[in-house]
Amino acid sequence: MMKTPGKIILLIAFTVVGSILVSAQPAHAHCQIPCGIYDDYARVESMLEDAATVEKSAKLIAELAGKSDAQSQSQFVRWVMNKENHAQKIISTISDYFLTQRINPGQKDYVDRLIKHHAVILAAMKAKQNADVKYAITLKDSIEALLFYYPEHK
Repeated sequence: MMKTPGKIILLIAFTVVGSILVSAQPAHAHCQIPCGIYDDYARVESMLEDAATVEKSAKLIAELAGKSDAQSQSQFVRWVMNKENHAQKIISTISDYFLTQRINPGQKDYVDRLIKHHAVILAAMKAKQNADVKYAITLKDSIEALLFYYPEHK
């Protein structure tokens, strides 16, 4: 059976729109239903890996700054994008996972928890905005401050 041009165009349109909708979905750190499957320590460790990547990216950005050859400029851009992506992953994990599911007004140390989690978001934002390694170190330190709340399971 031969398809008419209209059906082919419609099929292509649905394929393109479907691909856009599927790929445009944001990745969440965890579902937002009370499933009870949590590993807070693993998420903190993951954020520390992201922070290490932000730090390495900042160091390599500094090394490549001022080089004018095409390869160096290409690598420079890639490291900037890498730094941005990993800092954003940290912001998303704090926002989508910790602030929505692990912090609640009933906790006796609610305000302290909010302050420390917000400090991570601010540090990640600063690390995105700046190429200096000191911002990446501040980010790492702010994440490490959360380990008190989410110790490793033994």
